[in-house]
Amino acid sequence: MHPPSVDALARSIDDIDLPQPLLVDAARSAIAAGDADLAREHAHQLRRALLGPAINATGVLLHTNLGRAPLEHHQTARASNLEFDLTSGQRGSRTVHASGLISRLTGAEAAVVVNNCAAAVTLVLAALARDRAVPVSRGELVEIGGGFRVPDVMAQSGAQLVEVGTTNRTRVADYRTAHETHDAALLLKVHPSNYRITGFTEEASVRGLASVGPPVVVDLGSGLLDDACQWLKDGRPGWLHDEPAVKQTLADGAALVTFSGDKLLGGPQAGVIAGRADLVAACAKHPLMRAFRPGGLVLGALQNTLLAYLRRDGDATPFWRMAQVSPDDLLDRAKAMNVGRATETTAMAGGGSLPGEAIPSAGIEIAGDHTTTLRRHDPPIVARVREQTTTIDLRTIDPADDEIVATAVRKCM
Repeated sequence: MHPPSVDALARSIDDIDLPQPLLVDAARSAIAAGDADLAREHAHQLRRALLGPAINATGVLLHTNLGRAPLEHHQTARASNLEFDLTSGQRGSRTVHASGLISRLTGAEAAVVVNNCAAAVTLVLAALARDRAVPVSRGELVEIGGGFRVPDVMAQSGAQLVEVGTTNRTRVADYRTAHETHDAALLLKVHPSNYRITGFTEEASVRGLASVGPPVVVDLGSGLLDDACQWLKDGRPGWLHDEPAVKQTLADGAALVTFSGDKLLGGPQAGVIAGRADLVAACAKHPLMRAFRPGGLVLGALQNTLLAYLRRDGDATPFWRMAQVSPDDLLDRAKAMNVGRATETTAMAGGGSLPGEAIPSAGIEIAGDHTTTLRRHDPPIVARVREQTTTIDLRTIDPADDEIVATAVRKCM
């Protein structure tokens, strides 16, 4: 028996939303496997391997594997004034649009945007401390996602790491001694946003470090803009606990602060350097800036996020919108879905932010491990499972998706 024609088999599955060349690939792989009936499944596998929407039912608000902060951004297909000064008619700078808004929100003299926080730290060190000493507490030599470590980032920048203090206790005097011994270019303080040391601990404050002499650079990572959280109707939520904020860190004497755009800021993936104008300018002029600069889509999405902060409209940012919902409202939604068992749950910030901080939430539980079935749904639903119970946490699900989730859950029961 002859195998079917590749083209004919590809045409038989053209109801799947894929370009014809990929349908041909699926048909060929099925024929090569000796079973033409596999073509449809192979095409679905190709479709699922592409970047696409998913429903985050994990209760992790900033799920790194699911794109961190959910983001909605639209723009017309037109040219923009990305690098054009509309006043002078001359070439402009792509750093001025969002940067001015960051300064307005944080009190920084200036700011510059790069493509992520690791790039921000690397650029600061390369521009301001290449071949010079930079003291860092041993308790702050963190490893972030994907195995990237602060010592490795520093090595690539050309700065010379000087470890000070101990894992659990570091004092201002340790930095002062290191500066006097090595003539430090900067003092680097790294907020341990993805872990916590408790017990017999001590860390040097930003105010204390500012008295030593060299500029203090604080890598906050998570990117909470302001302690007051004026963009939220009820102010700063309790689960933020003692998370340091950009505005107050600069006010305490930090010369520069670096942070992410897609964590607590709730915007696109980006890195921000904010603080003293002369230091920001040195970073912006460094050759690495060309490699690290973001594109117009990122800058436009970041600008829209920052404008929402200035309007004090937390609901305009999807991250803050889902973070503010009361557990009672979430439980009401779970009951209204009329599937599984409505239950109280515990969510978390995620994205390397606020380790150990629980956020009261609610959702649905169903007996058994149904995570594979839910992932195969269109759109895929990513839930969590523990002790053979699948939990669907509604805090990270948009209410508009409740019926989609309910339909998927019914198929699991």
